[in-house]
Amino acid sequence: MIVTTAVLMILIGYSDSVEEYCYDEGHCDPYAWGDLFPSCHPLLETHHSPINLDSQMTRSYSLGEFLLEGFDVAQPGQWKLNNDGHSVVLDVGGGLSVSGGGLPGVYHTIQLHFHWGSPSSNGSEHTVDGQRYPMEMHIVNMKSTHPNVSVALGDPTGLAVLGVFVDTAYADHEQFGHIAKKLSSVAYKGQTTSIKPFPLIGLLPQQHMSQYYRYHGSLTTPPCSQAVVWTLFEVPIQISWSQLERLTSGIYASEEYEDDATPLYNNFRHVHPTYSRTVYASLDAKLLNSKASGLFHPSFSIIIVIITSLNRCIH
Repeated sequence: MIVTTAVLMILIGYSDSVEEYCYDEGHCDPYAWGDLFPSCHPLLETHHSPINLDSQMTRSYSLGEFLLEGFDVAQPGQWKLNNDGHSVVLDVGGGLSVSGGGLPGVYHTIQLHFHWGSPSSNGSEHTVDGQRYPMEMHIVNMKSTHPNVSVALGDPTGLAVLGVFVDTAYADHEQFGHIAKKLSSVAYKGQTTSIKPFPLIGLLPQQHMSQYYRYHGSLTTPPCSQAVVWTLFEVPIQISWSQLERLTSGIYASEEYEDDATPLYNNFRHVHPTYSRTVYASLDAKLLNSKASGLFHPSFSIIIVIITSLNRCIH
């Protein structure tokens, strides 16, 4: 699955030059990105993302509540949802900003996008004790003092990304439903549709916003610029299996009229060492008491129960 894209199209729509990279072919998958983009090379740069989150964290009493401006109301106009060939991206325009939570300033919200697995595997980018959630949402924000993304990428704290783990349940998620019902309109690369704005706070773990982890890292796609202040919320949101399936089975990395339709799945980068970086836990974080779901399909749970029962009979 080869993706031809602008340098930063997946994350923020910034276009500088066009390169090829992919997720599942050896010559252009995440392990080969360093050959195409030197700043993605794990031996040349050490502050890469994503990482694994474990109990080796430092409690920070300066990591308190966030101030979210405009997240609790529906913004005027229309938002744009598009398939850029390696994710589904929702451009939210203006009117939204993030501050507080230990961030070094005010950040304007630009867009959000998703990373997911396959119909049979999980696909969050960050892992929790080595386990992946079914999906991960990134809300991308740019420091308000920068005139554009190009400048922001030269600042180690130029971008602030709010990472939200997504787990599964039987019930649909109402706010995610605004996106899910439009996914068929952006099934193929290059397709775009409009979405009526909704309160974005509904896509966040509203009752647990003060429980999160913090570290400094990079973009998880080329050019892998080390310009991101990462926030990972400890408690996931939950969407239904059918809503998740619309992504894992209904989105394509190829254009509609290509002869061979290429499904888009497992669009996540592998985890990287933290090296000398400190990962912080917020004041209210439970330090990984919330674990990722190892499996999310109900039939898998049945298989596990059967195997466990058989083992008890044998032993």
